[in-house]
Amino acid sequence: MVTKVLLAEPRGFCAGVEMAIKALTWMVQVFDAPVYCYHEIVHNAAVVRAFEDAGVVFVDDINDVPEGRPVMLSAHGSAPDVVDAASRRAAVMIDAVCPLVTKVHHEVRRMADKGYNIIYVGHEGHDEAVGAIAEAPTAAQLVDPRVGLHDFDPKDPERVALLAQTTLGLYEWEGVLDDALERYPDLWTARRSDLCYATTNRQSAIQRLASMSDVLLVVGSENSSNTQALVRVGRNAGLPTYRVDGPAAVNPAWLADAEVVGVTAGASAPDQRVQSVIEAVGPADGVEIVQVTEEDEYFPLPPQLRRFMQTLQALVEGGFACQKPGDHGPIERDREFTATEALSLLGV
Repeated sequence: MVTKVLLAEPRGFCAGVEMAIKALTWMVQVFDAPVYCYHEIVHNAAVVRAFEDAGVVFVDDINDVPEGRPVMLSAHGSAPDVVDAASRRAAVMIDAVCPLVTKVHHEVRRMADKGYNIIYVGHEGHDEAVGAIAEAPTAAQLVDPRVGLHDFDPKDPERVALLAQTTLGLYEWEGVLDDALERYPDLWTARRSDLCYATTNRQSAIQRLASMSDVLLVVGSENSSNTQALVRVGRNAGLPTYRVDGPAAVNPAWLADAEVVGVTAGASAPDQRVQSVIEAVGPADGVEIVQVTEEDEYFPLPPQLRRFMQTLQALVEGGFACQKPGDHGPIERDREFTATEALSLLGV
C-alpha cells in the first residue's frame, strides 16, 4: 500500500516551455483559426492536443503552411532555411525557440566559421538536433551518446569542438566528453555546459527521490527527450522507474509492493497531469515535497510577438484576448502570467 508520494521540486515546465506555451496561446487568442506551428510547440501530447482543439495545425514541412497565415516555430529550434521560408510565407512569423537552444546554434555557426570539426552530441531525428546540425551541416556531425565517437573522424584533430543537445542526460554528455578529451587534448567546449539548467536540475531531483523511494513515476510524453533522460537516471540508480503520460497509464501492479512513490515530471509536462497522477496513486498519508534547488529563470516572450502585440495593446487593455479581470494581461505582466494559466484558457 502506498503511504506517501515524494514530489520532486523542481519539476515540470522550464522557462523555455513557459515562454513557448504562452506565446502560442497569444497566437490562438489573437488570430482566427487556423494558426500554424512548425513541429510540436513542445513535446507533450496533452499540450499539443489542447492547442489542436484551439485551432492550431502542427506541420512538419513549412511548405504546408498556406501563404499569408500566422505561423509559430517550435521551442526546439529550426534550421535556417525553415526560418527563412516561414518569414516569406507567413503574414506573422513568431520564432519561439528556447534561448538556450539559440546559444547552441550560435556556437555551431561560430565554431564552423573558425574551421572546427564539431561533435554534436544528440539523438538522431530529434527536432533540436536536426535544427542545430542544419546550422553547419558540413562541419557538424551528430554523435549519439549511446554509440559514442566510433564514427567520428575529424579532418584536423587539433580543431575539434564539442556541443550538445540541451535535453540530454548529464551522464550521456559526460561520457562523450570524457572520451573526446582523451582523444583530442585541444578539444573546445563551451565555458558552461550546453545542457539546460532545467534538465540538470530535474535529474538531480530524481536522483534524490531515488534514494528515498520504492518506485519512481516520471510524468511526460514518449517523444520528450528530457523526460526519457529522467527515466534513465532513475533506472541507473537501481529503482523501478516508469514514464506515464497521465493517470490512465499508472499500472497498479507497479505499486503493489511500494510504500513510498517518487513523482516528477519532464520539462514539458503540465502540472495538472502531475496532480492527476498523484490522485491515481492515492497515497494514504499525502504528499511531501522534496526540493533540491529553486528555479527563478524567466525567458521573455519572443521579440517578434512583443513588437506585434504593441500595436494591439489598446485592445488588450480593453479586455481583449487573454486579459484577466482587473488585470492588464500577460503582455504587460508576463512574469506573473504562467503557462498553466495560459493552458487554462484552452480548457486544460
